[in-house]
Amino acid sequence: TDLKLPDGSGLDVLGAARERDPDAQVVVITAFGTAESAVEAMKRGAYDYLTKPFKADEIRLTVAKALERTALARENRELRRRLEAVEAGGEILGRSPRMQEVFRLLERVAPTGVTVLIHGESGTGKELVARRLHALSGRAGPFVAVNCAAIPEGLIESELFGHVKGSFTGAVADKPGLFEEAAGGTLFLDEVGELPLHLQPKLLRALQEGRIKRVGGNREIPVDVRIVSATNRDLAEAVREGRFREDLYYRLNVVALEIPPLRERRDDIPLLALHFLQKYARAFGRPLKGFTREALARLEAYPFPGNVRELENLVERAAALETGEYVGVESLPPALGAPRTGDAEGLPPLPADGFDLEGFLADVERRYLEEALR
Repeated sequence: TDLKLPDGSGLDVLGAARERDPDAQVVVITAFGTAESAVEAMKRGAYDYLTKPFKADEIRLTVAKALERTALARENRELRRRLEAVEAGGEILGRSPRMQEVFRLLERVAPTGVTVLIHGESGTGKELVARRLHALSGRAGPFVAVNCAAIPEGLIESELFGHVKGSFTGAVADKPGLFEEAAGGTLFLDEVGELPLHLQPKLLRALQEGRIKRVGGNREIPVDVRIVSATNRDLAEAVREGRFREDLYYRLNVVALEIPPLRERRDDIPLLALHFLQKYARAFGRPLKGFTREALARLEAYPFPGNVRELENLVERAAALETGEYVGVESLPPALGAPRTGDAEGLPPLPADGFDLEGFLADVERRYLEEALR
């Protein structure tokens, strides 16, 4: 729009256009440019401000970039819509086919009360899966989590089963353990493969009989607890090597859930990245709306050896560094590098697991036109 119009001001057109469509990118042009009018136009949401006379190439490039910004805004809005649909069902985990298989199995076993063993690499979100399982179970009691690898061997028995006063030095009062704390709910044993061998029979007995004894006590205490455990190790191999009891392994592994690493479910990366971006945008008070296409391409191309945990840390860093509305590659760690390109220079990367041909050709055409405009 021109700044000066026969029947009004271009700033009024700018305001009306932005009110009607928040994604509209308005370019203000004028032969009477001043710093004040430029500042006012940008404050009201103008995409750019051009002073006459200008070259045709200049306006073509500006329009092309404005259209790109509109497309980016709409893509990120659609991503947010999909994210809201996922989050409405509980914790954010993913919508890839592999994770949908996990969800379907969760829904079937959640109401049954059977023990579940979750296997996956470190950082894949095993505790989130356990929490979703508890939420779907309908159990009224709490969800209690413990990392078996983080508690010293001499303290883990007391932590799980509690102790009575005087049972050991420092036991100045009776103390209930996590089994009692999780009464009516779910006890999540993370890294269960690290449980000391001498303590495994006591856990097996609690599972089989639904009763425990506190350390130093004689009274049997009934407990109504569902056990969900997780490991990043091969427990079957640990059984063969004599490091884990076979009977306990089968008791824990009534239903097995395998959480795929993030590199095997790249479809989930955009949703997870936006979920974490919204989380940290709120925490940092930043007006972040999404990611640029190049930034998202780099995220999708990265193998994420640390899985979802690494992705969250990376997005937290980007949210802290980014000063614009969309996270660009400048806010990502240099280690991510540029995404792999095809044989021809400038072609978008080809995913290893197939791609949408029409979308790929449209992307190639868009890049060609942008390059021609430059």
